[in-house]
Amino acid sequence: MIEKKLRGYILPNILATTGTSCYVLADTIFISMAEGANGITGLNLALPIFAITFAIGAMIGIGSATKYALLKSLGDKKEADKYFSNSFIWSLLFSLPFLILGIFVPDLVLRVFGADEVIEAVTHTYTRIILCLSPFFMLNFTFTSFVRNDNSPRIAMAATLISGIFNIIFDYVLMFPLGMGMAGAALATGLSPIVSMCICMTHYLSKKNSIRFDPILPSLKRLLLACSLGVVAFVGEISNGVITMIFNYILLALVGNIAVAAYGVIANSALVGVAMLNGVSQGLQPVASETYGKAEKKDLKKIFLYSLTVGMIIAGALVVVVMAFAPNIIAAFNSEHSDILAEYATIGIRIYFIGFLPAAFNIIIAGFYSATGRGKESSLIAISRGIVAIIVFALVLSGIFGIIGVWSSFFAAEMFTAILCLILMRKTF
Repeated sequence: MIEKKLRGYILPNILATTGTSCYVLADTIFISMAEGANGITGLNLALPIFAITFAIGAMIGIGSATKYALLKSLGDKKEADKYFSNSFIWSLLFSLPFLILGIFVPDLVLRVFGADEVIEAVTHTYTRIILCLSPFFMLNFTFTSFVRNDNSPRIAMAATLISGIFNIIFDYVLMFPLGMGMAGAALATGLSPIVSMCICMTHYLSKKNSIRFDPILPSLKRLLLACSLGVVAFVGEISNGVITMIFNYILLALVGNIAVAAYGVIANSALVGVAMLNGVSQGLQPVASETYGKAEKKDLKKIFLYSLTVGMIIAGALVVVVMAFAPNIIAAFNSEHSDILAEYATIGIRIYFIGFLPAAFNIIIAGFYSATGRGKESSLIAISRGIVAIIVFALVLSGIFGIIGVWSSFFAAEMFTAILCLILMRKTF
C-alpha cells in the first residue's frame, strides 16, 4: 500500500527536520538569556550565513540523492553511484570560501548583513566559528540524503534528531556552566552535523548499504543535473536567509534594532513551521521518484494527494497554535521582558503565520515536481515564493503600511505563488 510506504518516509522526515529547527530555537532562547535583545539581533543578522551554507549543501546533497534515486529506479546503478562521490567532492569545494571568510574576515561578513559596532562585538566569535565549521554543515546534507534514498529513512531521522539533542544539551553546558556565551552556542551548533554524519556512517558501513564511493574527478555536468533537481531544496533553505536579510534592512530603517530582535523571534519560530513542511516535501521524494521511474500514475496521484493533505493539516495546526498562544511564545524569547519587543512580535507573528496556509500548498507542489524530474516547474515555484515575490512584496507593502506591511509580505508572496502553482498544474497534471 503506497500510503503506508509514504508514511514510513514522511513521518521520520518531519521529525528530523523539526528536530533540526528546534535546536535553532534553543540557540535563540539560550542566547536571549545570556545576551538579551542584542544577542537575538546578532543571531538574526548571522542567520543568512546558515541559510547560504545550508542552501548550497541541500541543493547539492538532496539534488544528487534525488538523481541517484531516479537512476536507480531506471536500473542504471553504475551511473547512480557516481552521484554520491560527486556530491561529496563538490560540497567540500563550495565550503572553502566560507572557511576562508571565517578565518580572516568574519566582521566584514557581519557588516555586510547590517551589524553595527555593538552587535558586531557580541556576534564576532559566533560568526567566525560558524563559518569555519561550514564544511560539515554542507556535507551533512549529502550524508543524510543518500542514507534516506538508500531505504534507511529511520537512520537519517535518528542522525538529525540525535545531533539536534546534542546541540541543545551542549548549548546549555558550553554557554552557562562553562561560561563560553555565544562562542559556546556556535561550537555546539557547529559540532552537531559531525554527530549526524557519524550516525549515518552506521548505514554506510553496514551490509544494507548499496551506495558506493566512486573515486572520480568532480563532474560539472553531474553537478548541474543534480542541482536542477535540488533547486527546491536550495530555495527552501536560502529563502530564510533572503527573507531575513531583506526584513532586517527594512526593519532597521523603519524602527531599529528592537524591531530586528522582534523579527528574530518570529523568524526562528517560523523555522519550525517551514521545517515541518520541508519534512513532508523531502519525505515524499524517494517514494515519488521510485514510483515515477516505474510509471505508476495512479500511485503518483495518491502520493501527491496524501502529501498535500498532511501539509495542509500541519499548516492549519500551526496557525491555530500561534493565534492562541502568541504571547506565550514571545515571552519564551523575551528574557529582558521588553514591552516594545513583545508588542511588535505578538502582532507580527500572528500576521506572519497566516502565510503558512498557502505556503504548505506551494512547498508540497514544488517538492512533488522536483521528485518527478520536473526541475523547471519546481524551480519556478521555489524561486517565486522564496526570493522574487517575497522581496517585491516586502519592499512594496512596507512602503505603504510600514511594519504591518513587513509582517504581511510573507502571506502576500505565498498567495501569489499559489496562483502560479494552479496555473502550472493546469498545464502539467
